Amino acid sequence: MVIELLVIGKTDSKEVAALVEEYGRRVNRYCRFAVTALPDVRNTRNLTARQQSTLEGEAILRQTADGDCVVLLDERGEEMRSVEFAQWLQKRMNSGVKRLVLVVGGPYGFSEAVYARADGRLSLSRMTFSHQIVRAIFAEQIYRAFTIL
Repeated sequence: MVIELLVIGKTDSKEVAALVEEYGRRVNRYCRFAVTALPDVRNTRNLTARQQSTLEGEAILRQTADGDCVVLLDERGEEMRSVEFAQWLQKRMNSGVKRLVLVVGGPYGFSEAVYARADGRLSLSRMTFSHQIVRAIFAEQIYRAFTIL
């Protein structure tokens, strides 16, 4: 199985980027893992939040294929303990999923089209984290899931 972490925008922080890279290397011992950063939407000053999330959604959908299992990291998603997440990941691997795409959206969330395409939603916490730090936290949780398994 291939796991792809799909994110909007580049990481501003070298430290966060280094953490994501480190956990990516660790996950690659267990399966192919990639982080794909889609470019930020340009000229957002002239766009509403909805227009921005729609444009981001179009970019996200272009990166997915029909057979992909697409899971959104969303504040309204299912919360799990690390052991439960490891079991969830194991079920995806056992079900024959070839590519698991985990998506971190932009600052205004996901468009309706992305929600409609998604196969599931996960939440890291009831707390709010920056979109930058979520990358590192989630990469670590993927690695932790594999070490649990």
